[in-house]
Amino acid sequence: MDREINTRNGDYSGRTINNLQNAVYLRLMTPLGSYWGDKKLGSLLYTLEREKDVQSVSLLAQQYAQQALQPIIDDGRATDIFVTTLQTHNGQLHLNVQVTEMTGEKFIFECPVKVI
Repeated sequence: MDREINTRNGDYSGRTINNLQNAVYLRLMTPLGSYWGDKKLGSLLYTLEREKDVQSVSLLAQQYAQQALQPIIDDGRATDIFVTTLQTHNGQLHLNVQVTEMTGEKFIFECPVKVI
């Protein structure tokens, strides 16, 4: 059991979890190459903060998320990860990540991404 990380502010929520939610959060929200313990951990989602709120950003976000989460599948902790995006054109892009764990359990992780 892990303590849950709140996706809105990055702090602990006070709840405990039994899924890969924290692993997904850390892989998406850590800038790629910035973690000293593993230079491959992280994503390029932080680069989208400088992008305009256009349709192509949605595709980039989806690709960046898939690349960042692939190691969770490669190391056998999940069997499938499916990423969709919702672009409301209000300065935020929403990632919806459906993770199927090795036990067969599924959970959905929602993550906001800032864009201009």
